[in-house]
Amino acid sequence: MGRGKMVLLPDEGEDMWHTYNIVMEGDRLRASTIRKVQQASVTGSSTSSRVRTTITIQVEAITFDTGACMLRVKGRNVEENQYIKMGAYHTVDLELNRKFTIFKEQWDSVTIERVETACDPAAHADLAAVVMQEGLAFVCLITSAMTVDRAKIVYNIPKKGKADDTQRKKAITKYYDQVMTAILRHLNFDVVKAVVIASPGFVKDQFFDHMMKNAVQTDNKLLLENKSKFVLVHSSSGFKHSLREVLEDPAVAMRLSDTKAAGETKALQQFMSLLASDPDRAYYGIKHVERANDSQAIETLLVSDTLFRSKDLAERQRYVRLVDSVKENGGEVRIFSSLHVSGEQLDQMTGVAALLRFPMPEIEEEDHSLDSDSE
Repeated sequence: MGRGKMVLLPDEGEDMWHTYNIVMEGDRLRASTIRKVQQASVTGSSTSSRVRTTITIQVEAITFDTGACMLRVKGRNVEENQYIKMGAYHTVDLELNRKFTIFKEQWDSVTIERVETACDPAAHADLAAVVMQEGLAFVCLITSAMTVDRAKIVYNIPKKGKADDTQRKKAITKYYDQVMTAILRHLNFDVVKAVVIASPGFVKDQFFDHMMKNAVQTDNKLLLENKSKFVLVHSSSGFKHSLREVLEDPAVAMRLSDTKAAGETKALQQFMSLLASDPDRAYYGIKHVERANDSQAIETLLVSDTLFRSKDLAERQRYVRLVDSVKENGGEVRIFSSLHVSGEQLDQMTGVAALLRFPMPEIEEEDHSLDSDSE
């Protein structure tokens, strides 16, 4: 896996997130782009026009807009071009359904696996979630690689006893209608395997009853035919951070047993429970994890994709070597997306953790002896 090029054609927003994790500073990128060109006429006046051209840039900066799933890549032009001078800066907006080429000096195993994941149709759009509480709701899509907000609904509902009861009922009905409209607008039921509706109390149940009654009255075949895909679960609030507990719910886990998002959540749950019950078999932080790997002790490695986007090449290669080594020793590697709640949680633990095949109390003991030596 040395130097080489790869031509990619993104056909959905999630592919842009994969590309963000593939393109690194120092790579070269060839893509179609729009450039504003100034032209002087014989009379001396100048006109400007926008032309489409193909440019090859040396990548210096990459930004990803999670909401719009857009990727902007900035760098200097490194190939002759009739519209853009050599060395001139240009920003390329990578677009859906328009191919581009990435040139790398080193294609490592983690990057190759990322490309394979992006090309695997089974790894895509698994789950939708509606997290709600009275007057607030978030409609999210949870794919194998990311959690994307599709809609936020905020509606002012009068408190009980503060207004006439009919006013309150009308407000609740309008709020439910807005949530239902968002579900119909943003969810593709041909792809989504399950739709989780989560809330504290009975909000989820009352909303679901309202939506299904409405579907019967209006003969909404889409909702009626997909009724079995809805799963109602408890959450502590209607805010997006409640997604973590929602994904851990056994009813949801059962529905999503074959999806990557559920796999990540389950692996992190196993790590946390092991950390509490048998801490000599659960370690996090690169130094501890590398020591465990030196003894071929790692059963499952959990690592955040944030670490592979490091601008420090040596640091990035350190994590690639760790991943390769764990696989060679027969261990399982799970690369977590930092756009999932489970990935965010792993990032808080330095982005790398391991479940061991056997206890290694000496790792912790070595640290304590080092501390006492330094005192």
